[in-house]
Amino acid sequence: MNRRRFLAAAALVPASAAVGPAAARGDEWRESPRYPDPRVRALDPAFKKMVIANAKVERIATGMRWVEGPVWFGDGRFLLFSDIPHDRIMRWDEESGAVSVFRRPSNNANGNTRDRQGRLVTCEHLGRRVTRTEYDGGITVLADRHEGRRLNSPNDVVCGPDGGVWFTDPPFGILGHYEGAPATAELPTDVYRWDPDTGKTTVVVADIQRPNGLAFSPDARRLYVVEAGVTPRVVRCYDVEEGRRLGNGRTLVTAEEGGTPDGLRVDVEGNLWIGWGMGKEGQDGVSVFSPDGKPLGRIDLPERCANVCFGGRHRNRLFMCASTSVYSLYVNTQGVAGG
Repeated sequence: MNRRRFLAAAALVPASAAVGPAAARGDEWRESPRYPDPRVRALDPAFKKMVIANAKVERIATGMRWVEGPVWFGDGRFLLFSDIPHDRIMRWDEESGAVSVFRRPSNNANGNTRDRQGRLVTCEHLGRRVTRTEYDGGITVLADRHEGRRLNSPNDVVCGPDGGVWFTDPPFGILGHYEGAPATAELPTDVYRWDPDTGKTTVVVADIQRPNGLAFSPDARRLYVVEAGVTPRVVRCYDVEEGRRLGNGRTLVTAEEGGTPDGLRVDVEGNLWIGWGMGKEGQDGVSVFSPDGKPLGRIDLPERCANVCFGGRHRNRLFMCASTSVYSLYVNTQGVAGG
């Protein structure tokens, strides 16, 4: 399978058919009947310039169990995302709106990204590893151990400018059978960097409890990491040193009232778009923060949002993986290229 065939792979089914028996649970969803969409709320005047007045939140897929890891393939005009408990990676086609199974089984895949050559990089709960899908469809294992011990369950992943693969390794996939398989942790819950030159994996953050989503700033001089093992959850910020190490860790955002920041991506102005939910009523959706951690805006959803990415022709369409469904919203900004 060459790259062109890889991009075209998977038989398509109509999106209107949804996917699986869970589709009925989302029948109460209704798009806003008017513009601007009241689900998109400015908490600061700076957010208003990011909002398109005649764009609304759309539900583009439903019927999954727990969706995560969205990644955009602009050269094929499709979105991939993980449905972890269903053990599959799904595909949504922009041109037709069709939804299909891209890969099953997926080893309970979670986070996804693309490397600097455009290949799919995936975190696998069940495999307890980070893999790369080659153009011919083959699977290359990038990391499954550190210093001879098995990883826990890699969760989210991003690629640096030099091709280094950065990923988090909390224990969520080894806590039970729902998103992986029960196992005893052999390593602390750290953040790692896989080196493309040596193939070695090094710890870049060791003082963090259950790291989750992560993303680079536009200039790749900062790395943001959600810390999920503390109450309240926080978003940590680290300075990237020489492209390989992290320093000066500090708390950028604290989730009050039990909110749960999860996965995140960054726009070209450095603002953080973070999947959010499971706290106070009305928190389910996406929270947007400035580079210095100031709340800017909200996108309200009927389900907890686990992760997001930017895509579409101009990288100005925000895709939101929210529990059993995937939603989208056109915004007046762009996601960082490669994110």
